Amino acid sequence: MIFLDAAATGPVRREAIEAMWPYLTGQFGNPSSHHGLGESAAAGLRGAREEVAGVLGCRPGEVIFTAGGTEADNLAVKGIALARSSAEPGRRRVLISAVEHPAVQESAAYLQRRHGFDVDVVPVDAHGRVQPTVFASLLEKAVLEKAAPESGPVNPTGSAGLKGLSDVAMASVMYANNEVGTVQPIRELAAAAKAAGVLFHTDAVQAAGWLPVKVAELGVDALSLSGHKLGAPKGSGVLYLRGNVPAEPVLHGGGQERGARSGTENVAFAVAFATALRLVELERETAAARVGSLQKKFITEILRRIPGSRLTGHPTERLPTVASFCFPGTSGESVLLELERRSILCSSGSACAAGSDEPSAVLTAMGVRREVAQTAVRFSFSNSITEAELGTAADAVVGSLEAIGRLQPGR
Repeated sequence: MIFLDAAATGPVRREAIEAMWPYLTGQFGNPSSHHGLGESAAAGLRGAREEVAGVLGCRPGEVIFTAGGTEADNLAVKGIALARSSAEPGRRRVLISAVEHPAVQESAAYLQRRHGFDVDVVPVDAHGRVQPTVFASLLEKAVLEKAAPESGPVNPTGSAGLKGLSDVAMASVMYANNEVGTVQPIRELAAAAKAAGVLFHTDAVQAAGWLPVKVAELGVDALSLSGHKLGAPKGSGVLYLRGNVPAEPVLHGGGQERGARSGTENVAFAVAFATALRLVELERETAAARVGSLQKKFITEILRRIPGSRLTGHPTERLPTVASFCFPGTSGESVLLELERRSILCSSGSACAAGSDEPSAVLTAMGVRREVAQTAVRFSFSNSITEAELGTAADAVVGSLEAIGRLQPGR
């Protein structure tokens, strides 16, 4: 079996298992308990928080442990928007990109449905990328509409002089797309948001371990991570939330995690998450270079051997781990089944949308026709992938398309 669905999940690293094991056994205390066992658990949690903060380049108090990327996205989008609009009632708009993960899309939809927010969806180009000028224009539109009646014409540049005039509470654009691998210009987008006084969140679930995640360098106010994409257990995650950014809790209770995420902390998973994040950051540059080189060879081979195949996502500004193609004239599901028969495991897009008959919302947002979008197949790679495995996978793709009648044998 060759596993090419690493964007969906991966195994837990041995180092993470070994690090968490004591907190599942002898050091099982509640970190809020004021006795030796509780204090031991609290020390483990504190150490994990400091370790994550070291990777992100933030203060430990800005690290909130969650049950995964979905919860982190919900807390960021709902929490920031609700808190900001409560403090500044004029801020009733949320911006998200057209290619966000469902956790962000559905959080924004909830704000619209239950709290009366306006939601603006920022379009992407044919490569799935948000253009900073388009993003800034949506911020400026709000600034201008609010500022013009009182102050007359203003310079529509998103400059610091307009800060605080926007009616946008927060914006969310993912760092790297989980379906096509396109990397967004996060620094430019975050700078535009800051200039308009808008809080900016990025879903970095796919980016961590492959792209830099120092939050000060990115300029973000909030950033989501998921453990099982890094080698930590499913059900672990983190939200970085800048220190002076308020967030209305999604979970209410005892006030753990800076009051933003109540509930007895999962110390073992926090320790495992911190261990996995530290290790993938240490490996990042070497891994990205090696896997990126193999990815380029794989993409070249598929496009060469399969006439009419189409690479989706940005040709250069992309994760080194994702190669997604459309094979017009096929069914993506048929290709997947044939590949699995040949012991190649991959997907047709986001695992969170698996089983849907609808074409990928990411691809249609990029302007891909519905019938073409339904032919998509995504190959995503872990750090352990080898050149031999990708060569076998390329042969299997060609063989699968021959088997379903898309290619003539011998092509």
